[in-house]
Amino acid sequence: MPRSTTSTGLVIAVVAALTFGLSGAFAKPLLEAGWSPAAAVTVRSLVGGLVLTPFAAVALRGRWNALWRNRWRIVATGAIGVAATQLTYFAALERVPVGTAILLEYMAPLLLVAVAWARSRRRPQSLVLIGSVVALVGLVLVVAPGSGVALDPVGLLFAVGAMVGCAIYYVVAAAPPNGLPAVALAAFGLLLGAASLALAGVVRLVPFQAPLGDVALFGSPVAWWVPVVVIGVVATAIAYTANIAAAERLGSRLASFAGLLEVVAATFYAWLLLGERLTVPQLLGGGAILVGIACVRAARSDAPTAALPTTLDQTPTGSVPIVPTPAQPA
Repeated sequence: MPRSTTSTGLVIAVVAALTFGLSGAFAKPLLEAGWSPAAAVTVRSLVGGLVLTPFAAVALRGRWNALWRNRWRIVATGAIGVAATQLTYFAALERVPVGTAILLEYMAPLLLVAVAWARSRRRPQSLVLIGSVVALVGLVLVVAPGSGVALDPVGLLFAVGAMVGCAIYYVVAAAPPNGLPAVALAAFGLLLGAASLALAGVVRLVPFQAPLGDVALFGSPVAWWVPVVVIGVVATAIAYTANIAAAERLGSRLASFAGLLEVVAATFYAWLLLGERLTVPQLLGGGAILVGIACVRAARSDAPTAALPTTLDQTPTGSVPIVPTPAQPA
């Protein structure tokens, strides 16, 4: 992959991280006002999908058959990348500490490296392994998972499920476009994800409450739809489109590592907008994540085919769940 394409992809990935990271700060008022996480994610996905639909229609330019050709990619994005990943993540939150759930979900890049290693039977480049370890250490420092707390095995299983869903999302997002613009994949994937989440709420698979009263946003009362609009437009519509566009340029491995910047961005916004304390270990962790991404990028530049077999290497979500924690763009 040309270096210019990779550089452009990384710039777009940074935009995705910065926009995804806003969701936690703006979702927190909704959750504190009584919204259930599933309801917040459903509305977020619905608003984002509706906002992107007109742009998707323009981008398709009448080539609606592209939707049918990419139907399984759209289904995987909506059903797995948006809905299943969010549901398993929230199920994990009910049983294990937030930091632990975030840490496990964002180990998706390491899962992709391991899958590539197992399938190709070739050890990844040393820079990839070094970058993986450094990024993991940085992630631990940023999210600071609780220690000394008994962990529920079922909760851990749900968190691992979220990690798998996140990895699949990156694989799907990085697949060859096949005539489907990134904005169209984001739009219809989000709408399908919203429908899936709403159905889960209707059948009471997850709690679903959304009181439509005023919420306290940064110390001032505002209408409930104000944070919803910000989350839906910025942290969902723009974020998912940028994330998919970046993944198509970077491939699943590098895109998933760049996705760790969402954790750093969310932590920064929590400090800037919510007044949460930003610690020295978190700052060091953010630096470590950047070093890890740089190592993976350097390895990619030297050996662009070393990531995953053809069917996986070209495809990478985060989604990123929407909760008031350092990790969620989703």
